[in-house]
Amino acid sequence: MSTDTDAASAGTASAEAPPVPWHDHRLGRSERAAALAAEMTLEEKTGQLVGLWVGADASGGDVAPHQSDMSRDAPSFDDVIVDGLGQLTRPFGTRPVPPELGAQSLARAQHRIVAANRFGIPAQVHEECLAGFAAWGATAYPVPLSWGASFDPELVQEMSSRIGRSMRAVGVHQGLAPVLDVVRDYRWGRVEESIGEDPYLVGTIGASYVSGLESAGIVATLKHFAGYSGSRAGRNHAPVSAGPREMAEIFLPPFETALRHGKARSVMNSYAEVDGMPAAGDRRLLTDLLRDTWGFDGVVVADYFAIAFLRTLQRVAETDGDAAARALWAGVDVELPSVAAYGAPLIEAVKAGDVDEALVDRALQRVLEQKIDLGLIEADYDPTPLHDTAFDDADSREIALRLAREAVVLVDNDGTLPLAAETRVAVVGPLADDPFAMLGCYSFPAHVGVHHPETGLGIDIPTVLDELGARRDVVGGAPGCDVMEPGRDGFDAARDAARDADVVVVALGDRAGLFGRGTSGEGCDAADLRLPGEQQALLESLLDTGTPVVLVLLTGRPYALGAVADRCAAIVQAFFPGQQGAQALAEVLTGEVNPSGHLPVGIPRDPGGQPATYLAPPLGRANDVSNLDPTALYPFGHGLSYGALTWHPTATDEEDWDAEGTTSVSVALSNETAARVDDVVQVYLHDPVAQVTRPVQRLVAYRRVSLAAGESVEVEFRLHADLTSFIGAQGERIVEPGAVELRVARSSADVHAAVRRRITGPERRLGADRVLVADIETRRA
Repeated sequence: MSTDTDAASAGTASAEAPPVPWHDHRLGRSERAAALAAEMTLEEKTGQLVGLWVGADASGGDVAPHQSDMSRDAPSFDDVIVDGLGQLTRPFGTRPVPPELGAQSLARAQHRIVAANRFGIPAQVHEECLAGFAAWGATAYPVPLSWGASFDPELVQEMSSRIGRSMRAVGVHQGLAPVLDVVRDYRWGRVEESIGEDPYLVGTIGASYVSGLESAGIVATLKHFAGYSGSRAGRNHAPVSAGPREMAEIFLPPFETALRHGKARSVMNSYAEVDGMPAAGDRRLLTDLLRDTWGFDGVVVADYFAIAFLRTLQRVAETDGDAAARALWAGVDVELPSVAAYGAPLIEAVKAGDVDEALVDRALQRVLEQKIDLGLIEADYDPTPLHDTAFDDADSREIALRLAREAVVLVDNDGTLPLAAETRVAVVGPLADDPFAMLGCYSFPAHVGVHHPETGLGIDIPTVLDELGARRDVVGGAPGCDVMEPGRDGFDAARDAARDADVVVVALGDRAGLFGRGTSGEGCDAADLRLPGEQQALLESLLDTGTPVVLVLLTGRPYALGAVADRCAAIVQAFFPGQQGAQALAEVLTGEVNPSGHLPVGIPRDPGGQPATYLAPPLGRANDVSNLDPTALYPFGHGLSYGALTWHPTATDEEDWDAEGTTSVSVALSNETAARVDDVVQVYLHDPVAQVTRPVQRLVAYRRVSLAAGESVEVEFRLHADLTSFIGAQGERIVEPGAVELRVARSSADVHAAVRRRITGPERRLGADRVLVADIETRRA
């Protein structure tokens, strides 16, 4: 029996209009997206496929367009949003804006966008986050090359989760990271943005970064797909000559790993043209491989202006409409950061019958599905930011410090380090007292802040001189020279400081910048691997004083040290270690922290002879048919400590390994020192005979181990035979029967044990479901 109240409520409910289908949660996201798309005009559809580059108003006022040369003639913000807007580009990463005011400004922009289009759809907001949220006042973390040096996927995931939470709190939905380009030529300016020179390391670290970012609700964007880092002579945007085998074995695996294990929801095309085919127009890459073979169902976004570049730079399209048609057909869903191609040119091409509207609908479906996942297509959508808009808090700085500590590599040491408490130290070099020495080109102060010096750094970035001076008696210092400009007027002061000290710490390396404004970073490629400017001469001058020299390198790439390494008392390498990097370095120099980083790229002996990485077949290594020796001075995976773990014997008897199964390799380690020691156990595959030439060895597993004094551990690596696969003579990925060797090692050149295995069974052909990573168990005694 119902009451009058119940009857009234039922009557009210029955009178309520049902929700429109795209707001109806009883439907799946695909159905909701399709229902919305069916109601849209062509102009409204294409509006969802473009972005606009905006900058938040520092006063917290309305967002206004910020346009580069490529978008100077773009329609106004108000004109574009009347039909809806797919994405907003970098409202925080364009100019210095306090977090609270930037969040308010972004919310106002979203209210305007929602009010302007008839479906009330907000924009998806993206930002750079390669070394932290690229916003004024946000924590500057170590760059990706330092992630690689840590060999610590778990800590990288913790970092990216923290980054993601700060972004989501202020209304950002998508991060343009990580970079999964495998380093092939150290001269390339974007080496600092890469994780390393080994695809397994890049893939596993990259997947962990993706997992952390996605766990915070931020869409991770894999870039740059694919082959970008293989450019000739290391020149940015230069053509790539990689063949199908190199693409499949070097450039593509990190993307596979980050998609399958990290669950990334976006991919950004590369600027690269591989064998004459620009990635933005390559259907085989963006559709046949990415979607049809790998099963990716997310959104492909264009690298900035890449679609227009099909016309302006690569000349495979005659008009912007042609460029739009080519990119859309290939599989690029969203044009960033402008409407140059997917705006009026695409609309005109569709109306003229030159582009099938079904291609627009295909991209639109993907975009709307992702917006549904992000909660952007809801009747009650509210862009008001969360209350917590702190970008740089104690917890974030603590993670940055831990990662910086793990990434500092003790490359060489004659016993001078750690610096004894009574040591009188001179701290010299152009980077000794420079906070920018800690930052890569995508850290906000270096990327944007340099154009706004009046606002300051936004965060506290101590220098090497600051942190070492707080721990030891610093008796003098001088820059000696500039990072990149000529001039030796400061040499005398640096030498005088060295002569008055027991030890001289000289901080040398790079200044991160963009397009020639630095010595490392996007568009800052190197002619060779000599230290930039007068720094090599300064170092040699200091070595001539007779005072022991500790060389501290703060760089975005490795530099050739063959001419000076044997004269240095110690060499410490840090790859742009972030705002806490100076503290991490000072702690390593003084012994407060035991160094534990390992090189994610080799350090070459000679400044010429590039490109060369450790992933070379026999004739790519030193041999008797060439007078040039490409052997690294310090190899991939190398790293010293002040106290070594004891590695116990590993069984090396030959065993059969089923071509469809797994094998196990174990190693026991103990810490017989009086201090905590970290190390990285590395496993390399050596295939002595194969149907195509193979790298002499390649990484197939690793595990970072941290042991307190007296502790012991056993690390077991369970390796599936799929990890031995390669592209065979017929162009297919195979597992080939025969003898292989698993090298349990401290580095690619320091093998602890060579474990023999024989793969048995018929040759196997593998598909996209192959096993990509090793299963590892760590058991403490």
